[in-house]
Amino acid sequence: MADTGNTTRLPYPFLRGEFFAALEQSGATSAETGWQPQHLADGDTFVPRYAKSHSRGEYVFDYSWADAYQRAGLPYYPKWLTAIPFTPCGGPRWLGDERRALALIGEALEEATELQLSSWHILFPQPAQLALFEGDDWLLRRGVQYHWHNRSYAEFGDFTAQMNSRKRKMVNRERRMVADSGLEISVLFGEQIDAALWQQFHTLYQLTYLKRSGGRGYLNEAFFAQLGASMADQLALACARDGSGRLIAASLFFYDDSTLYGRYWGCMEEYDFLHFELCYYRGIELAIARGLDRFDAGAQGEHKIVRGFEPVETHSLHWLGEPNFRQAVADFLRREGDMIDDHLAAAADMLPYKQPD
Repeated sequence: MADTGNTTRLPYPFLRGEFFAALEQSGATSAETGWQPQHLADGDTFVPRYAKSHSRGEYVFDYSWADAYQRAGLPYYPKWLTAIPFTPCGGPRWLGDERRALALIGEALEEATELQLSSWHILFPQPAQLALFEGDDWLLRRGVQYHWHNRSYAEFGDFTAQMNSRKRKMVNRERRMVADSGLEISVLFGEQIDAALWQQFHTLYQLTYLKRSGGRGYLNEAFFAQLGASMADQLALACARDGSGRLIAASLFFYDDSTLYGRYWGCMEEYDFLHFELCYYRGIELAIARGLDRFDAGAQGEHKIVRGFEPVETHSLHWLGEPNFRQAVADFLRREGDMIDDHLAAAADMLPYKQPD
């Protein structure tokens, strides 16, 4: 797979104005979907914020908190959320001047207190931003994801060469089974993805939700069409087609100067290991080709570990307005943190790489 040769500096994709415009103009984030935009802005400084009437689409789960709060006779919703909608990817949570962003958050926190809101949640901030929220106002919650790290690999085989023999054979066998299936796999960059293909991809995306939950995904065809028109320079689509040229499955990636982000996937028919090929292995190849440092393939998925994705700690910040509730959650987070430590250690022991001599 060849690099596109793009030398223009690429920003973190999920804070681009085009991304938020696609969400809002398509209706994916609105009062009707429970994601009412209430962004904070001052000149070039921008902090995303939503009034949420539920907790879906966040990937940091507070359903038990909401249940406990409401059992006490208090309204948990609407709550405030600073996050990238439907996107559990770490990164900056504001644009522009840091001091002004923190001032906007501080001013809004006073408003949250006056409104007697239950909570405000900041999901997946950069680790460097955590120290800016130390103090009594915000509680830190820890989580785990699995990311792939590029150690100056020139090709996919350089990566698998670092694995122990058994796991290297497993990965090669999985890729060979897809290669032998008769499917044609290709990776297209944004400008190569036409309106008809975006329409087909939206159908695949919706099928994923239909299979998992019987419902529909938040993102509609208009969102993907607008995304393709306005952010083509940061998109790639891994596609699988059968012998007739029919699109069978596809996986959508975003990227910037340092990181590949695996986001949405769907398939019309099930093929052994096709999900791993399109969502993980083609992503690794793309990250190597573009010289990216890291591949964030999304939330959850312990099956990623044996395929070379390493456990990384994620974070979220939580302001809770009711003091007794805040204390109860703080106690829970301390216990949960001990389990996170255990999980990180256990996951590290499962990594497939050769042990140093």
